[in-house]
Parts: sequence; structure tokens; C-alpha cells
Amino acid sequence: MSLLGADSRREIEIHRYPLLVYTLVLLGSLVLQAWLPRVVGRYVWFDLPLVVIVYFALGRRNPMQGTLMGAAMGLFEDALSHNAIGINGIAKTTVGFLAGSVGIRIDVDNHTIRVLLNFALSLVSSAIYLFVTRFLLGLSVEWNGLTELLRAVGNGVIALVLFPLLDRLQIRD
Repeated sequence: MSLLGADSRREIEIHRYPLLVYTLVLLGSLVLQAWLPRVVGRYVWFDLPLVVIVYFALGRRNPMQGTLMGAAMGLFEDALSHNAIGINGIAKTTVGFLAGSVGIRIDVDNHTIRVLLNFALSLVSSAIYLFVTRFLLGLSVEWNGLTELLRAVGNGVIALVLFPLLDRLQIRD
């Protein structure tokens, strides 16, 4: 996990993808996230839209794009779920911004670093979701630290599989 200087930061490759890849991956993650809990039950140990947001924000190394992608995905996820509109939007906006900001400062081409960042950002997203739900909205919500830890581990496992597959879809110069 090397910190980058000003000269080496210019040499970092910014991952680019065709618009069709962005669209299909983002829509696919939303559809699967909305559909799988109905099939599997309420114990879903992953958050596919979050994993995809972290991947694209780290690869593009752009906090603004990560912020906008996180906001859009969070709001669409709220619209497809029973949650109040904006709760996931706030959590995923923050995570998208943080992932894009980290992508600028740290070389994130290493798979281990990306998986660890995905794990940590999953915990951040869960904490923001809990804070907004419980303290800002005053809603009582079931929250278990072990469940959130297992969800972060599940996101990390999905990232191990999904990140190399998405890396193959990059536009190469």
C-alpha cells in the first residue's frame, strides 16, 4: 500500500469502460440486490451495488464520479426497497466519495488492497446507515454488529470474484 508522490500520481492508469459496461453492471447489481432477498430470505450477506460503486470509484480515481454514482445507486436501491428514500443514498454517496478519494492517494491496482478497502467501506456504509436511520430519522431498526461484519466479509468475497472479472472489461489503450 504505497502512497504516491506528485510525479507518480500522473503516471497512474485511470480505468475506463464502455458506457454499456457501466449501464449493465450497475443495473444488474441493482436488480440482483432487489431480487435475491426475496429468493434467499432476509439474510443477505452482501451489498452488490456497494461493491460495484467501490470498484468503479477506485478504478476511475475520481471522487466526483464516485459521489454521483453512489448517490444515484443509493436512491435507486431505496426506491426498490422498503426503506425511506435517501438512507442508502446518503451512505453510498459517502462511500463513493471516500473510494474515489482513496483511489487518488493510494495505488489500488493490487487486488488485496481493493478487497480490504471494500471491507472497510462496507463497514463505513453500515455505520452511516445506522446513524441516519436511528439518530437522524429516529426509527427503531434491528442492528447487529456481527451481521454487519458478516455482510462486510461477504462484500469482500464478492469483490475477490467480481473485481478481476470487471478488470477484463476495461478499455485498453
